Amino acid sequence: MLSEWLVERGVTLVGMEATGVYWKPVHWVLEDAMEEVWVINARHMRNVPGRKTDVADACWGAQLLEHGLVRPSFIPPRPTREQRDLR
Repeated sequence: MLSEWLVERGVTLVGMEATGVYWKPVHWVLEDAMEEVWVINARHMRNVPGRKTDVADACWGAQLLEHGLVRPSFIPPRPTREQRDLR
């Protein structure tokens, strides 16, 4: 499982680019196992100067995260998200 693999390697912060709703299942799986899981606005990642291609997305995002050049998006606490899903 992804979360176990990351924990075994000592990963404490995971950052992922928010694209539509595709980030949600990954976030749900990781939020219980990881110290921090950040969802980062894709527009913010592109506004930071630098060369970016689709092939280098993951490396670029990791570098931005490491250097503190991006911030996490607000994700409501789990009870709030569960209540919203009932609608």
